[in-house]
Amino acid sequence: MVKNLSEHHSLVSNWVSEIRNIEVQNDRLRFRRNLERIAEVAAYEISKQLASTEKTIATPMGQAKVSVLKEQPVLGTILRAGIAMHNGLLNYFDKADNAFLTAYRKHHADGSFEISLEYMSCPNIEGRVVILSDPMLATGASLVKAIEHLRTEGNFKELHIVCAIACTIGIDLVRKEEPNVHIWCGDIDKELTNKGYIVPGLGDAGDLAYGTKVQQ
Repeated sequence: MVKNLSEHHSLVSNWVSEIRNIEVQNDRLRFRRNLERIAEVAAYEISKQLASTEKTIATPMGQAKVSVLKEQPVLGTILRAGIAMHNGLLNYFDKADNAFLTAYRKHHADGSFEISLEYMSCPNIEGRVVILSDPMLATGASLVKAIEHLRTEGNFKELHIVCAIACTIGIDLVRKEEPNVHIWCGDIDKELTNKGYIVPGLGDAGDLAYGTKVQQ
């Protein structure tokens, strides 16, 4: 399942337009907050699909039967670019366990690159719902490698991916590797450059959120 949130939420479309806009991108706080907001909407939509259970609670005036999440998901993110979206998910799934991975492109002199993953901190994910966030789903290579590493910690029951901008090429690769994945996108583009960047996209989400870095 792939869901373009901009087609269903006018506010998401507005936030996506701002993170794409070069006149707005200089405001890092606004950029991070918009990523966070997109993830919050995704969290709300994902919550509709998660199992719930009924419990009785005490109120000052008596007792009430309420519906609550049956189990907490695991929120995973790709550092560093995914931090803002991870915070948005955590705002809604505030009791969730968390996983962090460092998957990034290691560039070579000939212009090619490989995906390097040097760190992972992860709870037990066996039989659990995992929600993995990364602002840009471009080639899909980083997410596929991250998913492979997550599986070394257990076989999750269900996988959701949350991103701000996705490319159809990356979506196809992820779905090929994980046919049952649920992908939630702020918007979807159809083109990649020969260096693997989304067009029109928005540029480098990590740099826009947290500042430029020395290229690896």
